[in-house]
Amino acid sequence: MKRREFIAALGGAAAWPLGARAQDMMRHLDLTSPDMVSAEMTRADVEAALASHQTDFTGKRLSGLDLSGLDLSGVGLRAARLNKTKLIGAKLDGAIMDQAWLLDADLSHASLRNASIVAAQMQRAKLDGADLSGARITADLTRASLVGTVLTGANLSANDQSMGLMRAVLQSANLSGANLRNADLSGANLEFASLITADLTGASLRDALLGGANLTAIIVTDADFFGADLASARLVNPIGLEAAKNFDKAINLDRLLHE
Repeated sequence: MKRREFIAALGGAAAWPLGARAQDMMRHLDLTSPDMVSAEMTRADVEAALASHQTDFTGKRLSGLDLSGLDLSGVGLRAARLNKTKLIGAKLDGAIMDQAWLLDADLSHASLRNASIVAAQMQRAKLDGADLSGARITADLTRASLVGTVLTGANLSANDQSMGLMRAVLQSANLSGANLRNADLSGANLEFASLITADLTGASLRDALLGGANLTAIIVTDADFFGADLASARLVNPIGLEAAKNFDKAINLDRLLHE
């Protein structure tokens, strides 16, 4: 696929539902092509651009670079390729990362407060200890690691009809110890995710998919379970369940696993 066609495909795909778009794009794109694995800039080039107040990296190929520790606050990374890029401890507050590719990227301990991460591809990304407070996230985070990640007030919901019902996909992701206080996970896909000791105080899980998820020792005070699918989820020693909202209105409660 030529670069121009590739960029056009990314833009045109924005209106597709997230699951269908991700599946289709992953099927037809060559993830080993130079577009996906190479970089057209060096770290020094990026630093020079930032120093000259260049903040638009739309569509740039930055895969495999080590950009750890850089201040990328407010930059535009729409449709950029950052596959296997290291952004450890980087500051990306308010960054626009819509439709970006971050397969296997390392954003451990990065700050992404209020970032926009819509329709991004982040399978197997590492976000341990990262701060995504207030971020808007409808990324595919299948098998990603978010151990101890801060997602307070983050919006991972599928509620925005104008966005084609896109939602966060966290299938088989590790969110152990994550802080999800007051996060909106309405309609999010958390099937087979690990949420061991995660704090979901005040979070919305309305219509979320939690089939097969490990919910051991989670905190669910004031969490809203209306319509949440709990088929084969493992709910062991939850904290605050008596103060959760609409737990009796979750579905497949008869298939919930108690130990």
